[in-house]
Amino acid sequence: MDLLLKYFNSLTDLQTAQFEQLLSLYKDWNAKINVISRKDIDNLYLHHVLHSLSIAKLVQFNPGAEILDLGTGGGFPGIPLAILFPDTHFLLIDGTRKKIKVVNAVAESISLKNIKAKQLRIEEHRQKHDFIVSRAVAKMDKLVSWTKKNIKKKEAHVFPNGLIVLKGGMVYEEIENLPRGTYSEVFPISEFFEEPYFEEKFLVYVQG
Repeated sequence: MDLLLKYFNSLTDLQTAQFEQLLSLYKDWNAKINVISRKDIDNLYLHHVLHSLSIAKLVQFNPGAEILDLGTGGGFPGIPLAILFPDTHFLLIDGTRKKIKVVNAVAESISLKNIKAKQLRIEEHRQKHDFIVSRAVAKMDKLVSWTKKNIKKKEAHVFPNGLIVLKGGMVYEEIENLPRGTYSEVFPISEFFEEPYFEEKFLVYVQG
């Protein structure tokens, strides 16, 4: 929690309590359903929670906004973002039923009211959202192709509606493979957080 408070020092008592509960909840669920690498679970706050919250350093989601977390896995980045933005609506989808089971259980345990989680493939999803967020799901060209139908035209944020993806490694090669005319920006997460873990981590924004 000290790590989170270092960068997000205006959390309410409820938000702090919700974040504090995540480690024990994920340790308990991970013993039954492997949603986070077992050798990585002790790094939950650095590698998963804070990593997810880097999106909040780029865009502050408005009350009433609708955000889709595509391929949420165990609930990242959706659950940390939903805690941070309690008046924003989050839909978390994943193709694996057992992962959605964990997401729903964690959300219920911490009384997180502003998320819904569904077992659903993006190809089957027709609802539109202000932003779509994702982490470690697919290459950028596929993500852009899958999600362009799901981004609202009406805008209500400083950033135009679009796709925000947590990426590492060969991100610039993926950007080069986007369709001609696609507007994108890359933001090093190391500009937001000083921990060495984030040195090769990026946020990729693609305008919808």
